[in-house]
Amino acid sequence: MESQEPQVKNSPLMPLMYTNRVALKTILESGDGETGLVGTTVVVGGWVKSSKEVKKEPLPPPQSPPPAAADAFPAASHGTKDVTCVEILQSRIPFFRTIIRVLGGSASSPAVRQKLESLIPKPPPPSIFLLDINDGSCVSSLRVVIDSAIVPVSAGQILPTGTCILAQGVLGNPSALGKQTIELTVEKILHVGTVEQDKYPLSRKRLPLDSLRDYPHIRPRTTTVASVARIRNTLDFASHTFFQNRGFLHVQVPIMTTTDPEGFSEKFQVTTLLGETSKKESPIGVSDADGVSPETVKAAIQEKSSLVEQLKRSDSNREALAAAVQDLKKTNELAQQIETREKSKPVTAVKPDLVNFNADFFGRQIYLTVSGRLHLESYACALGHVYSFGPRFRADKTVSAKHVAEMWTVEAEMAFAQLEDAMKCAEDCFKFLCRWILDNCSEDMNFVSKRIDKTVAHRLEYMASSSYDRISYREAVEILSKVTDKAFETQLQWGVPLTDEHLSYLADDHYRRPVIIYDYPKAVKPFYVRLNDDGKTVAAFEMVVPKIGTVIIGSQNEERFDMLNARIKEFDLSKDQYEWYLDLRRHGTVKHSGLSLGFDLMVLLATGLTDVRDVIPFTRTHGKANN
Repeated sequence: MESQEPQVKNSPLMPLMYTNRVALKTILESGDGETGLVGTTVVVGGWVKSSKEVKKEPLPPPQSPPPAAADAFPAASHGTKDVTCVEILQSRIPFFRTIIRVLGGSASSPAVRQKLESLIPKPPPPSIFLLDINDGSCVSSLRVVIDSAIVPVSAGQILPTGTCILAQGVLGNPSALGKQTIELTVEKILHVGTVEQDKYPLSRKRLPLDSLRDYPHIRPRTTTVASVARIRNTLDFASHTFFQNRGFLHVQVPIMTTTDPEGFSEKFQVTTLLGETSKKESPIGVSDADGVSPETVKAAIQEKSSLVEQLKRSDSNREALAAAVQDLKKTNELAQQIETREKSKPVTAVKPDLVNFNADFFGRQIYLTVSGRLHLESYACALGHVYSFGPRFRADKTVSAKHVAEMWTVEAEMAFAQLEDAMKCAEDCFKFLCRWILDNCSEDMNFVSKRIDKTVAHRLEYMASSSYDRISYREAVEILSKVTDKAFETQLQWGVPLTDEHLSYLADDHYRRPVIIYDYPKAVKPFYVRLNDDGKTVAAFEMVVPKIGTVIIGSQNEERFDMLNARIKEFDLSKDQYEWYLDLRRHGTVKHSGLSLGFDLMVLLATGLTDVRDVIPFTRTHGKANN
């Protein structure tokens, strides 16, 4: 079936693949400005960011003498050009006035004449609709001008923010009504997607980012979130480019696994047993309270209460406030239902030891992966340099601006490589990403520099070109122990993990640039990290970045069978689950190293934002997963 969209010929602008629509980016960032593209006919589409209606002065009636009866309808009879309803009505007015003079008689009957005059059809007053539309391809919006005398349109049909429009028109120089360098005068409207303005979240004035988290499916239409999405896409492409250009092969590792690489992390368990139980025990009627935890509702009540208070303080319309109050009322009612449900439940606890996992889908316990490095090792020990890119999961209930339950990670493993090689790869990769985003995402970086963080571009430039200090864990402890102008919440001593507060001081205050810390105590790192000759530390490192904290972690992994076997016992792990991993040491073992880059944290750094929930498209946090 062929496309129903019109084919625009002789246009210097290339339309998008699989559509006849031209991306606004190619118009607004073409470099030709208002000279090279003026007069070009294009099809554009997008969503209305703002709109304005300007009333035009009505056209004066024609002053020509009354036409003969045979010539009363020239436009309709000759058909020499397309005419609008307004033009047809204007052309008929002299004819109608002639009839009035005949029927109304002399000036002695003004009442009759006035009544007949009122029967003359009056054309609607012409208007110009000024729409700023954006299609997500760039920061800027395109001014679209619709003249109702040429393209009939009602205000209620197209003006509200959020309306989707597809239109064909001619690019031209901007009018006095706008500040844009180029605008589109519409000739034909091809599609209009209406919006329920009273329910559309973005109809109100600019919402803060924390309020937008309640609308993850709508928030990409905001300029800030759209810009973050494009920066994220650029970093995604850059990550693949870095490793592909250096001879790494991309390997997809499983999301579900039987092993825990960290050895001490909270995991999400995957099972079908609970589903089978609920099918047998659930009643036919299911209320809104079923399947909803009290913690989730409490968090929702808190957020909705904050929104109501915010709307009360702002000059928002009463309809929005009333809707928010009603929503809060329903949530409170749901909380009462859940409280009643919880009270009626018998106090029982499901113990994993008592569950027969042999009857589960996989016949054993299985979890969402915390890290893919163990599986990646098996391919590194056959293919050399490999990397993976995907989501990783931690069932950590701690509320943090830097960590959520599901985060994306870039991981790499290199055969015949040691700790020094992994640290060099981490530094090169980080600098490459900083430079790439500056060189390939300039418009979005200009936007976040103006709206979010004025220093973000300068900070990335400095990180891309400066040298990084490398210090051991012992040296880090010595530096922190000498600090006198700051009191740390956690008492510092050798052998304990460095907290975010400690790492922040080293990167932000002491070095004021990224710093790599290596040779950590063996008790604070995973079992698979290679034990150093001192028997106390392991060959692991962390790259700590100002304002963010740890962005990259890495290690040289244990290639010695006996050492690895001892570490598995030391961590009290099930040897059966790691037999396949030990096989890599039994059969052709090799020294190898790798790293994990927190991709979401890299996006956070590049955008200047402070909460990772604002850079992840669909955030999963404790007690909350909207869609």
